[in-house]
Amino acid sequence: MKIHKNKGNKPTKDGFGEGVLEAARKNDNVVGIGADITASVGMNHFADQYPDRFVSLGIAEQNCVGVAAGLALSGKIPVFSTYAVFAALRTTDQVRISICYNNVHVIIGGAHAGISVGPDGATHQALEDIAIMRVLPNMTVISPCDATQAKTLTQMATLEINGPVYIRFGREAVPDFSGEKQALKIGGAQRLINGKDISILATGHMVWEALEAARLLSQNGIEASVINFHTIKPIDEETIVASSMETGAIVTAEEHQVFAGFGSAVAEVVARHVPVPIEFVGMPDTFGESGKPEELMKKYGLKAKNIVDAALRVLKRKRK
Repeated sequence: MKIHKNKGNKPTKDGFGEGVLEAARKNDNVVGIGADITASVGMNHFADQYPDRFVSLGIAEQNCVGVAAGLALSGKIPVFSTYAVFAALRTTDQVRISICYNNVHVIIGGAHAGISVGPDGATHQALEDIAIMRVLPNMTVISPCDATQAKTLTQMATLEINGPVYIRFGREAVPDFSGEKQALKIGGAQRLINGKDISILATGHMVWEALEAARLLSQNGIEASVINFHTIKPIDEETIVASSMETGAIVTAEEHQVFAGFGSAVAEVVARHVPVPIEFVGMPDTFGESGKPEELMKKYGLKAKNIVDAALRVLKRKRK
């Protein structure tokens, strides 16, 4: 089994901020919009280097979206970032009409996503943003697995594609294991481990937990494929279908509500093309709470052990 090594823990928000800065260096039309929490979401790198191309509009997220749409219609490439609960939920109406309906190229950074925000509690833990963003027409939804990937995908989303983009990332330092020269395609997926018994499809911070789960399963003679879905919309249907046919059983893993998110997107593809048993690892239809990130991940069943348990359940349902 291929071993993926942690280069050191680093927040994905840092990768996002570094990606915005690199994109700005390559294209003078990249501009930044903040909402009074510039450093918290990694936008301070850009603001410090290009103060004349950055504006903070304060705690007025809906206004930020309107300004971003106007800038995009004027030929700029605006990057707007705040906490995901505000970027995706508070601004849904404005994102839907001003950005998606006009199909303008705006990058929306949804920071502090998932339960691992920790002490900020339920009000600041974005656990519904994938569901909301992926249902909007024209929207691309990206969920990088680590800081290195966040940097690369942010640059690609800013400079190489058109239309609205939502990038989801976290605050806590998590394992950074991707290579600097990894081959990525927005709309694609990454096969990290090949296995014949079960497919573990994961996104965001849960990819590292999926890798650990595969290691634990291998100790019991179970060979698991692990696939990183850094893009949730458009989702890589070809890889889902191929993996379903190869192993005949799937576990999905996400730091998001178990309903309507990444797992649901996978199930939609599987139901249409190659029905196989699926188990879903995610938030169990509940709000989070204040606590240490690791404690919350354990309490709500978002660790490698929970993926292993789901794998053992789905293997019992697998067609012989």
